[in-house]
Amino acid sequence: MTEQNFDSLRKAMVESQLRTTAVNDPRVVAAMAAVSRERFVPQDSAFLAYADREVPLAPGRALPAPMVLGRLLTEARTRPTDRALVIGSGSGYAAAVLATLVASVVALEVDDALVAIGHGAVPANVTQARGPLSEGSAAGAPYDLILFDGAVEQVPAAIVAQLADGGVLAAPIVSNGVVRLSIGRKGGAGFGLTSIIEASSPILPGFAKPAGFQF
Repeated sequence: MTEQNFDSLRKAMVESQLRTTAVNDPRVVAAMAAVSRERFVPQDSAFLAYADREVPLAPGRALPAPMVLGRLLTEARTRPTDRALVIGSGSGYAAAVLATLVASVVALEVDDALVAIGHGAVPANVTQARGPLSEGSAAGAPYDLILFDGAVEQVPAAIVAQLADGGVLAAPIVSNGVVRLSIGRKGGAGFGLTSIIEASSPILPGFAKPAGFQF
């Protein structure tokens, strides 16, 4: 496919997948219209980059559908001065989009092979971090925004602790087999999550709730 083909697909994504699903923050729309999503998927999957579906990156990992990121960033209400953390950043697409909206981004990933997919396409204000996803990245804390680039069953207290007072957490949350895009806000010692909308999202490893006791 040519660059013109991808440009056309990107414009179609904005019109048919973002504007129709309440992704209505002009800054978010402009960011997603500018970042070349095809640079963050395996070459043999580039033709799927703008499809309304998740794109496999490696066994057990995938890039969420565009609407998922667009809606989370819209609800997060990012500011140009924010310092952000992306957990499970994979190939770096979400971090690249977010980097156009905030001052700096830490992209946390545990799999070097996923990071290599988007090598060279990530902006200069993105810092790559390695380590277990469930531990976050305390070295760069506190963050004004923490974004999960995939669904989780629970948000560990250690990650909530890395939010600045008044900070926002955006994540697809799995509950009883249903994924809901959710926004959390931290105020003092308090933290609460609000569900926004049901959506499909790949699951990030390491965030499963412990199985309950059964007789």
